[in-house]
Amino acid sequence: MREIAVVAFAQTRHSATDQGQSEPELILPPLDEVREKTGLRKFGFTCSGSCDYLAGAPFSFVSALDALGAWPPISESHVEMDAAWALYEAWVRLQHGDVDSALVYGFGKSSQGDLREIMTLQLDPYYLAPLGLDQVSYAALQASAAKVDRARLDEIVRRSRADGRANPYALDLPDPGGDAFEVEPLRPYDIAPVTDGAAAVVLAAGDLARELCERPAWITGIAHRIEPHYLGMRDLARSASAAEAARAAGAGKGHVDVAELHTQFSHEEPILRQALELPESTVVNPSGGPLAANPVMATGLIRVGEAAQRILDGAASRTIGHASSGPCLQHNLVTVMEA
Repeated sequence: MREIAVVAFAQTRHSATDQGQSEPELILPPLDEVREKTGLRKFGFTCSGSCDYLAGAPFSFVSALDALGAWPPISESHVEMDAAWALYEAWVRLQHGDVDSALVYGFGKSSQGDLREIMTLQLDPYYLAPLGLDQVSYAALQASAAKVDRARLDEIVRRSRADGRANPYALDLPDPGGDAFEVEPLRPYDIAPVTDGAAAVVLAAGDLARELCERPAWITGIAHRIEPHYLGMRDLARSASAAEAARAAGAGKGHVDVAELHTQFSHEEPILRQALELPESTVVNPSGGPLAANPVMATGLIRVGEAAQRILDGAASRTIGHASSGPCLQHNLVTVMEA
C-alpha cells in the first residue's frame, strides 16, 4: 500500500442562512486556500461530494466545477454523498500509483430546503418512505433504543456548542435550553443546526507529501461498512457498521488523541464512542462537531479535515475522522491518521 497523507485542509466560515452565494462562489475560498497551502495548481485527481436534492437541480456538481477553472484539464469524479466518501475514492485512486496528488471537496446549502423532507428521499420508496417518518423521527427511535441519560445528552450539546463558539468556522450557538421536544426524546438542540458551507482537502502520496507539508497526517487506516436499510433488521442501540469499520481501519491499534465524529444528533456520540472503543481520555469533537455546524455533504469531510489538522498543527499524534450516512448511523467510514 502506498503511503498517503492529508497535507492541507480548509473550510468556509459556515452560515445558518443563505448568504446569496452560488455553489462555485461557496467552494472557491477553500479551494484557493488549499492551493495556497500546498503550492499546487494542478492535481492528479479531483473528486467531490454533494447532493442534487439539496441544490434542487440535476447534476448540480457540474456547475460547481466552475470553481476549479477551465484550465488545466482535470481527471474528475463525483460521489452523490458526503465528501468523506470522495476522499475514500481519492485514496483508492492514489493507490494506483500513476498520480501523486488529489483534491477533494464537498459542499452543501441546507438553508435552501427542508432537510427533514429532503433526507426522507434516501429511504426505500416502497416500504419506508410511505410511513411518513423523517430523519429526526428515525433518530428519535434510535435515541429511545440507546436509553442515554438526558443529563449526558445536555452535557454533550453544551460542550459541543461551547467548542463551536471557540471555532471561527462554526456557528455561534447559545447554550441549550427549554424542555419542549422536537420528536421525543430529542429536543431541538439535540439536532445539528441547518448550515451552509464547504470544505476541501488535499491528499498526497509518499515523497510529495513530505515535500508539501512539514508534518503530514498519514492515513494509516481507512474503511467503511454498511448495515441493512431496514431498521427492524438492526440493533439501533449500537452501531455494528461503525465498529466493523473501526476494526478494519485499525483504530484500536494505538491510543487515539482526538476523534472527530459525525454526530448529527447528541445521542449518537455515546453510541459511536462505544463502537470505536474510545477511552475517556480521547477528546471528541474539539471543533464543536456537527452539533455546532452541519453543512450537509461536507460535514463528514470536515471531520476528517479537523482530525488531520490536529496532526498538521502538532497538537495530536494519532486521530480519527469519522463520517456517517443513512438513517440511524447506517453507513460509517473511519479514517485513522498518524503523525
